[in-house]
Amino acid sequence: MKKIFLIAALVIATGVTSCKKSDFAKAYVDPSKVASTTVEKQYAGFLSSDLDYVMYKYWNYFVVLQNTALHYTQAVGWANAPGQYIPGSAAIHDRWVNYYSFLSQYKNFLYLYSLQSAADQKAKRIYLITATIHFYDQTQKVVDLHGDIPWSQAGLLTTNGGNYSKSYAKYDGAATIYTKMLDDLKGFADELNTISVSSDVSSIIKTQDFINNGDVTAWKKYCNSLRIKLLTRVSGVSSFQSRVASEIGQITANPSTYPVVSSNAENILVKVYDPGTTINSNDFYTGLIGWGNNDVASKKMIDIMNTNTDPRLSVMFQPGEKAAANTYIGLDQSLDGSTQQTLIDGGTLARYNFAYISKNKSLPGILITAAEVDFLLAEYYLNAGNDAAAKAAYNAGISQSIEFYFGLGGALPATLPAEETTYINKAGISWAGAATTADKMNLIAIQKWTNYSVLQPLESWAEYRRTKLPAFSFVTDASGSVLPQPPSRWVYPTDEQTFNAANYQAVKANDTFTAKIFWDVK
Repeated sequence: MKKIFLIAALVIATGVTSCKKSDFAKAYVDPSKVASTTVEKQYAGFLSSDLDYVMYKYWNYFVVLQNTALHYTQAVGWANAPGQYIPGSAAIHDRWVNYYSFLSQYKNFLYLYSLQSAADQKAKRIYLITATIHFYDQTQKVVDLHGDIPWSQAGLLTTNGGNYSKSYAKYDGAATIYTKMLDDLKGFADELNTISVSSDVSSIIKTQDFINNGDVTAWKKYCNSLRIKLLTRVSGVSSFQSRVASEIGQITANPSTYPVVSSNAENILVKVYDPGTTINSNDFYTGLIGWGNNDVASKKMIDIMNTNTDPRLSVMFQPGEKAAANTYIGLDQSLDGSTQQTLIDGGTLARYNFAYISKNKSLPGILITAAEVDFLLAEYYLNAGNDAAAKAAYNAGISQSIEFYFGLGGALPATLPAEETTYINKAGISWAGAATTADKMNLIAIQKWTNYSVLQPLESWAEYRRTKLPAFSFVTDASGSVLPQPPSRWVYPTDEQTFNAANYQAVKANDTFTAKIFWDVK
């Protein structure tokens, strides 16, 4: 099993890494020479293969996110500098390689599953469905970064019998990938209502599935909540709009058939039970701060939270070590870099809370939360003209978010419900105080952005690009950089041009930082 996991973790059959032809032979898994593996073991290996990008790990935050999505969403403050909006080649390459390692694990899982008897495939169908749900969740993030990606034909070296010339993968269109994922997830949503899982399979999957511990109901909620997220993401695209209205309408009208994550107890998380295991967030702090205090708060977020006396302020942030007691100050991104660095070094700026967030070794990896679902549904109801339902979802999202953040540190304070009510009724927060649909959409966006913060930066950036809310102001980089403002997408890693050259030609014309993902229509 160790051998097949190691081999499958290589980025194979995509031509996306610095590979020679000989490397493909090393990556090929000859089933006749594999001593022992099972669907169950390959499933566990697949789930484990993207842990470093689900949990809060040093490399992901320091290399991939610190100078990209965290800046593009102003989830943190930073010192403006030349070239600051260009995602580093290491960030692009490493995120890409991790995904294709994950994809290869999934495709090898599918291959192994295909070798089983029809009876075994039927008995173990739950493994295929749940693996695919999680695979689609992570695929969406990569499509949202790049657009078209090698996908349907990627990771098939073993399936192709080790024939590397057949295994360079074509690019699938981003909209096509979304359509395929939505089609399959809709089918899974129905199938999970009728699937029969034997006691033997149920007892084993509990030990392999560290996301939902084999709980079919939890996987239903993951599936339907993911559907809402993907449908909302494409809701501005005319060719998807009837589908969005129909399918979200069906989900919301039939909660017993299509349950979603609706409380923090139902959040889809990878929980940390022992920080001494590989499932931990032990080095989040060092990844977030990088080479300095890169965990300082942005003025945008702090000002909104201060103005409205946001209950989350004291658990999301802590005052700078040299700030007055209970004084939260954010970094102004309109200042010049030198002035900003002086402020960062001065110790008065608020930072992400050590105990609840950045040094919290039990911080769970977030996949889907109730607050996120509520804010997406609030938008759906608002656009559907159901103001009462939109208000209810918006208010529920605020409460769920507040309780989630407080829950990261332990038991909820007895006073929290009263604080939530006071906050929800604040003039700058209250649904009733918003005069127009646009005003209400802005309220939803601000709450969604606050909730995402540094914990879900890729989702936050995607939602910002889709809605252009909340409104951010970025200093123009006048240094002659190719990106005077943040990008619309990431370009492909340079290895694609070399090692998947023929297929890359099909997407080369749109491989620019300013080309938009298909759902980015505003």
